[in-house]
Amino acid sequence: MAVDLHNYVASIPDYPEKGVVFRDLSPLMADGQAYKQATDQIVQFARDKGVEMIVGPEARGFIVGCPVAYDLGVGFAPARKKGKLPRETVKAEYALEYGTSELHMHKDAVKPGQKVLITDDLLATGGTIKATIDLVESLGGIVVGCAFLIELDALNGRDKLEGYDVLSLMHY
Repeated sequence: MAVDLHNYVASIPDYPEKGVVFRDLSPLMADGQAYKQATDQIVQFARDKGVEMIVGPEARGFIVGCPVAYDLGVGFAPARKKGKLPRETVKAEYALEYGTSELHMHKDAVKPGQKVLITDDLLATGGTIKATIDLVESLGGIVVGCAFLIELDALNGRDKLEGYDVLSLMHY
């Protein structure tokens, strides 16, 4: 029986600062049925697109992407912060509220022509996911979709993903 995933998101007002409502997915991940249902929905989206590799940004993209990759029987490649990967990498910079950051992937993480699904827990402003797309495409991968548990509609992150198929299981 399907559950309403919204019932497994804790809303914390004024965190991490006043005026922000933090959407905590810990209750969803702690409930086997809800976590499985969310994962199964993303797996079906990926299967319909013929996905051959899952990529997720550090660290919550791992929590979403790894069970999807496992279910599909495909690989998972992490997009990590600077200094976290031991071999030769490619990098993409992206804007933060104050300054910039960068993500790295191993140069051999994605094969040219490979169909890739990018996963993360939440789509907010879209900067991290756009940087992840740039990494995948710099390696010759084809981003066939992006999947999220939550999308914060007011932050317009989807605008940065124009031209890509986006699945968001919940909207706030």
